[in-house]
Amino acid sequence: MQSLYSNGFETIYDDMYQTFINYKEEFQFYSNIINTHSKHSVLEIGCGTGHLAKYFLESSIHYKGLDLSKDMISLSKKRNPQGWFQQGDMTNFKLNTKTASTIITARTTSYLLTNEAVHNALKSIHYNLEMHGILCFDFIDANRFFPIIKNEEIMIHEATINNKHYYRESLMKPNKRKDNFMFHWDAVYFEKLNDKAIKLTEDQSVVRAFTKNEWELFLHLNNFELIEFIDRKSYAFDTYVVVAKRI
Repeated sequence: MQSLYSNGFETIYDDMYQTFINYKEEFQFYSNIINTHSKHSVLEIGCGTGHLAKYFLESSIHYKGLDLSKDMISLSKKRNPQGWFQQGDMTNFKLNTKTASTIITARTTSYLLTNEAVHNALKSIHYNLEMHGILCFDFIDANRFFPIIKNEEIMIHEATINNKHYYRESLMKPNKRKDNFMFHWDAVYFEKLNDKAIKLTEDQSVVRAFTKNEWELFLHLNNFELIEFIDRKSYAFDTYVVVAKRI
């Protein structure tokens, strides 16, 4: 959903996703994995507007945030002036100091549209992780997701925050012309004012779902040991979370 990440629309993303995601629960989920493996630092890829960062920065886990969007990074810094945030591409980045764990949040893996991009991302993450460092990320499960969207029905998600009422109309449909498990995500965003719907912006994206077997192979080829898949509910549809170790 690239149009929401810049040019002022990042504030709509910021408003709406606060109601979609319970960031305190997200922190508890990821910090539990990090602490279970006795890691004391984390890089969040896809840090967005810094809501999850806030909880990490209040914890004992040393936090860094990375996001492709310059405007998202600006909001993160404004929300968390004590934090470390960097604009960067997950397929090609370099930290000054290696981290003990890396998390890729908010289904950001959906934007790795080619197998080359997946390999490049895992290569960069591997380089920036300490030996035996932990990688944790979520992904859209193609096996469960494509049966949901094959009928091409419009999905509506509503959000009310700070006396503003938004809603999003999404049309998702499989893309049968491209390689991999790609799908179109056409979305239109509205704000309700005095019982009238005011169109704010629209976005047309091609995004990617994965299978568990794909990730098993990607990880193996890039020197990660798969530890577990966690079946996890999230807004709109369910996902899997991967936990893997750098070897």
